[in-house]
Amino acid sequence: MPSGNWTHVTEFILLGLTDEPALRVPLFVFFLVVYIITLQCNIGIIVLVWFNHHLHTPMYFLLCCLSFVDAAVSSVTVPKMLVDFISEKKTISFAGCVIQMFSSFLIGGSEVTILAVMAYDRYTAICNPLLYPVIMSNRVCICLIATVVGINLANALTHAILTFSLPFCRSNIITHYACDVPPVLKIACIDTSLNELLLVLLSGGIILTSLLVIIISYGFIIVAIIRINSSEGRWRAFSTCSSHFVCVIIFYGTLIFMYATPSSGLSMTRDRVVSVFYMVIIPMLNPLIYSLRNQEIKQALRKGIRGSQASR
Repeated sequence: MPSGNWTHVTEFILLGLTDEPALRVPLFVFFLVVYIITLQCNIGIIVLVWFNHHLHTPMYFLLCCLSFVDAAVSSVTVPKMLVDFISEKKTISFAGCVIQMFSSFLIGGSEVTILAVMAYDRYTAICNPLLYPVIMSNRVCICLIATVVGINLANALTHAILTFSLPFCRSNIITHYACDVPPVLKIACIDTSLNELLLVLLSGGIILTSLLVIIISYGFIIVAIIRINSSEGRWRAFSTCSSHFVCVIIFYGTLIFMYATPSSGLSMTRDRVVSVFYMVIIPMLNPLIYSLRNQEIKQALRKGIRGSQASR
């Protein structure tokens, strides 16, 4: 297309989740409740671990990182989504769209890789318990999280810069509730094959590498648990990683469904719905799963409740 037809876009219009006016208020209330629960639960876990010294272990340090990421990834999209439910003009500035896309890749990618680090932590605790304090020292944990942030920072910058360096001329309407790469690429004037290839290679590579680490870690964990003689010992070992395993199944199950199902005319609608699940619903479910299935978390909660009642 000739460059004369290119236009300088200063803002985008987000179509959101639905065009039905009757659904706006119910969806607004639903997502507001989900967002409040997400913030309360994730911040609650961070505070709980911070003030309980017996929870100052690598496992709970990584859980705090996951809770921070869950609260952040929800905050990237939900507040804007809530505003759009009650607004007639669903616009986002060019700079706001760039920031939202960058933040989504940085924080969402960090969640994927933190789950892999947590799987490695559980592998070390179960398969190498005597060396665990050395292998998963404070310094190592900080280095692992710094590596996670560095990898996803580079990935987020790459996609944000390459996507918004494109000329936009077809429309400024994004068929999504947020600024994600695929719907933004659809309104570009030029061929976006390079962007799509990099999306598969970089983001897909991070997801597949993290999944491979998780599969290998749990392969060794399962073998180690089978070799434990007593049923009580096997149950104790399994209980230390059951919460993480459930979170992994839910998270990667959603991603696999999203990327493995064939494209169709309804693919953009499907992607929006699935995206809501792993960017809005899963960040609420993760802390609830850890709170309900982790005995140390439940004991710390009971202790905190008794302490607050006694101080009244």
